[in-house]
Amino acid sequence: MITVDGKYVLTELAELADPAHTALLLVDMQRDFIAPDGLFGQLGIDLSMYTESRPRLAALLSAARQAGALVVHIQNTALPDRMSDSPAQIRFNLRMHEAARRDGPPLQYTVPGTAGHEFVDEFTPLPGEPVVRKYRSSAFWGTNLELLLRSNGIQTVVVGGCTTEGCVESTARDAMFNDHYVVIASDCVGSDDREQHDASMLLMRHRFDMATADEIDGVWETRVVQNREESA
Repeated sequence: MITVDGKYVLTELAELADPAHTALLLVDMQRDFIAPDGLFGQLGIDLSMYTESRPRLAALLSAARQAGALVVHIQNTALPDRMSDSPAQIRFNLRMHEAARRDGPPLQYTVPGTAGHEFVDEFTPLPGEPVVRKYRSSAFWGTNLELLLRSNGIQTVVVGGCTTEGCVESTARDAMFNDHYVVIASDCVGSDDREQHDASMLLMRHRFDMATADEIDGVWETRVVQNREESA
């Protein structure tokens, strides 16, 4: 911790990721995005980065639950008949998925009631874990996420999920703009485009704290041990 003009600023990972004031945001771990039988997988989009990152993020989720950190599941959502898509959002979709749609119409995914909207098995929310549905890239835009975080005394968000350059980075930026510390779980994020992933990581590395799942888990495990010793 340092002091800047009378303000105390957390600087060490052990301070930043203290589970007493930290939330783990699991961004869009849904079938349409990361499962082979989801829409992206059926289109032949490269999901290899998710094969790498999914087990690490699942382990971090388990560690968060054990440490008592707030777990928040972010669920990308699109209303049927494009009711949640403005013309500008449709244009954004056309640009973003230009290669995947192969000159076809804008992609439509994560519609409630479809299998693609659901979380993959290892990220199924437990009873009592909040699910925040979002209709734009950022989990803060038009949702109750900020209310949820502030109501529970959250200072820091640890962000993992997909995609790195899209919903992860958008959510991280808005978290910071809402005065939260941001820690990117660096080996728990992924994309279907490695070049865009690398570009996003370059940008975020200069703006947010970065830590691996093992490093964050180490902070949480230490706190679990301390709590046990204090209660013994």
